Amino acid sequence: MPSTPSNIFLKQIGAHEGIIHKVVSLYTDGKEDKEDLYQEILLQSWKSFANYKAEAQFSTWLYRVALNTALNFRRKYQKTEALTATQNLSDTDVSAGSGDKEMLYYIVKSLDEVDKMLITLHFEGYKNGEIAAITGMTTNYVNVKLHRIKTHIIHRLKSVHNES
Repeated sequence: MPSTPSNIFLKQIGAHEGIIHKVVSLYTDGKEDKEDLYQEILLQSWKSFANYKAEAQFSTWLYRVALNTALNFRRKYQKTEALTATQNLSDTDVSAGSGDKEMLYYIVKSLDEVDKMLITLHFEGYKNGEIAAITGMTTNYVNVKLHRIKTHIIHRLKSVHNES
């Protein structure tokens, strides 16, 4: 099979499809919304692929496209009530029969869009400078925000464990 742009794109998407699934899971709740956002990310990735510069890793580029698409999708299509319900998850809701991994997932999902994006990239192993490059923020801003986000998450996890 010749190395056409579409073949290269499909191969890269196949190798990094987990990125799309993670972003979709964090930014949507319903099955239909997940499917719609997944398709929208694929569409936007394909439209942007001609501008992809191999100077950055494909995964870094795909994260940027996926996150920007998710943020735009959420602004356009999500109902205000669903966003409010997700962001107002109480510590009690999180602790009800959940393991630490599930608690962490719900805490991260309840963060605002920017914080959720930053901590997700951090959990994926990206260095702060790489996160800055993906998001267009300064490295210093990313450093400060990540410190605050981690402190917030630790506080929430401790309060859940103290209530148990």
